[in-house]
Amino acid sequence: MQLKTVIIGTNHAGIAAANTLLDTYKDQEVVMIDRNTNLSYLGCGTALWVGRQIESYENLFYTNEKAFAEKGAKIHMETSVTEVDFQNKVVCCEKANGSKFQESYDKLILATGSLPISPKIDGHDLDGIHFLKLFQEGQAVDAELSKEEVQTVAVIGAGYIGVEIAEAAKRRGKNVLLFDVESTSLASYYDEWFSKDMDENLKKHEIDLHLGERATAYLGEERVQTLVTDKGSYAVDLVINAIGFLPNNALGKDHLKLFKNGAYLVDRHQQTSDPDVYAIGDCANVYSNALQQPAYIALATNAVRSGIVAAHNIGGTPLESIGVQGSNGISIFGYHMVSTGLSVKAAEKFGLSVKYTDFEDLQRPGFMTHNANVKIRIVYETSSRRVVGAQMASFEDISMGIHMFSLAIEEGVTIDKLKLLDIFFLPHFNQPYNYITMAALSAE
Repeated sequence: MQLKTVIIGTNHAGIAAANTLLDTYKDQEVVMIDRNTNLSYLGCGTALWVGRQIESYENLFYTNEKAFAEKGAKIHMETSVTEVDFQNKVVCCEKANGSKFQESYDKLILATGSLPISPKIDGHDLDGIHFLKLFQEGQAVDAELSKEEVQTVAVIGAGYIGVEIAEAAKRRGKNVLLFDVESTSLASYYDEWFSKDMDENLKKHEIDLHLGERATAYLGEERVQTLVTDKGSYAVDLVINAIGFLPNNALGKDHLKLFKNGAYLVDRHQQTSDPDVYAIGDCANVYSNALQQPAYIALATNAVRSGIVAAHNIGGTPLESIGVQGSNGISIFGYHMVSTGLSVKAAEKFGLSVKYTDFEDLQRPGFMTHNANVKIRIVYETSSRRVVGAQMASFEDISMGIHMFSLAIEEGVTIDKLKLLDIFFLPHFNQPYNYITMAALSAE
């Protein structure tokens, strides 16, 4: 007997769930529904394409509708879900042409993702104000930057997406103003010892920083011409909003239990308060191993893992999420920053008592001609001494090192365990007194 699973949403989380069900469980009938014209868009590549660091956007789509049809999935693209009747287990749908239909389900997976934060300040509905979430929004911004008359670009929000699109617009020869209410860029991911370096990197490349400044209005007749903040007014030709995202809970918020930020509350199996409904990706909470409690961390990697976990549980293989650390990274004008777990600032926000240890040195011995400075901070809990976070930065590619810290957080490794960690030495790669070891040895 076939079991029918309906998946609403076909980006990273929904695709991972569909592939797992179709590849592993032959008794599954899988129905995929999405309101968009495409699936599997790697939005993290938008800035690379818009900034012409890659030639085109085609390879930002890593699968397609045909691949799932060949596996036996039933797919409804350009289809909006207008309502879910949880009592009768029916999904009500409407096609772009206005036709309506219903899909029944045995199990339902909500993979509806997140929506960009859009403050309803004066002038928010003027032309020339854009977001960056969908592929079509990336196309719109790319088209705007191709216009000769668009010379000054304001980016609202200096998180990952904001900083990346600011770099992209600068690479396209535009004047770029970057705004954020925080006192530094990337404030949600890094402590000031790191984020101020990124600020300097942005300034060096002539991006005009306006930190500690809040947008209050947009002025113009039909198209935006002026950005007004709590500190001044600026003539602009284009505004890109990158303030952040909120979980898209529209379909289930009145039926399912919610996390404190509105995400669907799920257990370690990705199961919601309705046993026949699972939630995955940006619309659901995760379990933070650093905090040792539920949290909300919207990342593509978390989305993929949550989709795999939900699918196996639906397919009949009990599987618990191992939790996440929120590992992430960014590379702007050649400067690489990576982090995992909690910064000192974030730990304090969540009421976790922590200490930290810093170290700074060359990546390789001084006699090596190819070299660069490396900064590292390891954050650890005061009482247990377990590692709860790490940050690293360099013009060298030091990104792989953060994966070790991610595993350390997951496994509850203490800062003391790292002090004599077996790390190899070769001048081509590192120093005999490795910066990871030296940071750990410097801990109180």
